[in-house]
Formats: sequence, structure tokens, C-alpha cells
Amino acid sequence: MSQRPGLSPYLADREQIEKAWADPSLRSDPQTVRSVHRIMEALDQGLLRTAEPGLNGIWSPLEWVKMAVLMYFPLQSSVTMHAGALEFFDKVPVKTGFEKLGIRVVPPAVIRYSSFLEPGCVVMPSFVNVGARVGAGTMVDTWATVGSCAQIGRDVHLSGGVGIGGVLEPIQASPVIVEDGCFVGSRCVVVEGVHLEKEVVLGAGVTLTGTSPIVDMSGSITQVYKGRVPARSVVIPGTMPKEFPAGTAQVHCAVIIGRRHEGTDRKTSLNRALRDFEVSV
Repeated sequence: MSQRPGLSPYLADREQIEKAWADPSLRSDPQTVRSVHRIMEALDQGLLRTAEPGLNGIWSPLEWVKMAVLMYFPLQSSVTMHAGALEFFDKVPVKTGFEKLGIRVVPPAVIRYSSFLEPGCVVMPSFVNVGARVGAGTMVDTWATVGSCAQIGRDVHLSGGVGIGGVLEPIQASPVIVEDGCFVGSRCVVVEGVHLEKEVVLGAGVTLTGTSPIVDMSGSITQVYKGRVPARSVVIPGTMPKEFPAGTAQVHCAVIIGRRHEGTDRKTSLNRALRDFEVSV
């Protein structure tokens, strides 16, 4: 994933936003209003992001940036907007100028102000929410949803009906992270800050929450992950037994059944994984 530029131009804005977050009486102060709008504009232009990678690939939210997003809403008044015969009434404008940005957007896709999409994205009729970021060459397929503050890498495919969860509150909550080269199959749901490492393949219908067991059965020893899918994993829906006072029931889990081949072309590796493991997409 691409890295964010330096934060130095926004240090004064950060200080003002954190003061206003601690003292709500400052939120209508003209200086606070200016800072909030500067941060929203920086998000919209890709100069800032709502989360960033740190050591060992662990991502952390930029809490003060999320504060600015949350303070933006009460500063705005809902207005009527039109797109041809379609009418909307909302506080957040939609993004425009896609030709200049180098993004293909198919109607009636909705991409909200403060999200950022790198050149080469293709957005079918779908929805990208505030503070989200989508990398170059990524396909957001029909009726997919990219939730608020979600971070989607480059050359990702979000298939039809995929639900990538959003998170604004609490401010310390991490957003969903989908790293470069991932393939997310039809009707998958990824929420609660789950992190898909590079080149993961999710078969159709996989649901991942922050507490979902992700059971790696590709080797001789079973391993269980939560909140993170290791790089190049091929994942399908599954179930596992769980004991309850009334007896045993099968509950949802995700199953890692193999790995994409390291060192091969991404497309070749993906096609091989889908074919070899008979993954429904």
C-alpha cells in the first residue's frame, strides 16, 4: 500500500482538533472549523489517511483525523443534491472530477467527499464512504460497499455485493485493512477491523468479524487466527463445533485451505488458486 505524505503541514490543525475534541465548546470556533475542513480536504486529496501501517505491518488509526471527520458532520447542513432525475438530501457532498482523477465510475456509484481513490480504479454501481482509501488498479464491483475509513490496497478485486465494514467510533478502533493484490469473492463480509494481508483470496460468502475463528488447515498442524488473515491465504466458509449448555452446535468460521504460490505473477497465482482449490467466487 502507498504511504501517506508527512504530517508536518497539519500539526497546528491536529492540536486544534484535539483541543476541540476535549472541549466541545471549541467545536464551533472559527479556527476549529478551518482545521476540520483542512483535514477533510486533505483526506479527499489523498494527502492524509485515517490509518497508517507501523512496525511489523500492524496498522493504527490516526485518532485525530477521525476526530475531524466526526466533527465535520455537525458543522454541515443537509442540502438537496441532484444527479439527473435522482435526488438526494445529505450533509456530505459526493466526489466529482473523475476524468481528471483517472477513475472510471459507472452510474449510479456513490463516492463521498473525503474518500480518496488512486488513478486506475474502476468503480461499478457501489458505495465508498467517508475517509476510505482505495488503491490504484482496484475494482469495486457492483453493489460492493467500502465502509468509512476502510483502507483498500492496490490491484484488489472487491467482487459483487462485498461488504467492507466501516468504523468511525470509537476513534481508537482500527478500520478494515485489505492489502495489495487481494481478491474478495462475491457476498463476502469483512468488518470490525479485520486485516487481510497481501494477496489473500476469500471465496464467495466468507464472513470475517474481529472474533471470527480463522482456522488454518493447510498444514499438518491446525492454527487459529482472529482478526487477521496471513498473506496469500486461500479462504472458504466453514463451520466448527461449539459446546453450549443445551448441547453442541456448528458455528461459523473461516477455513484457510492453502496458499497462493509465492514468486509467481499475481494473476497467474490467483487463477491457479481458484482452480486448484475449487474456490467459488
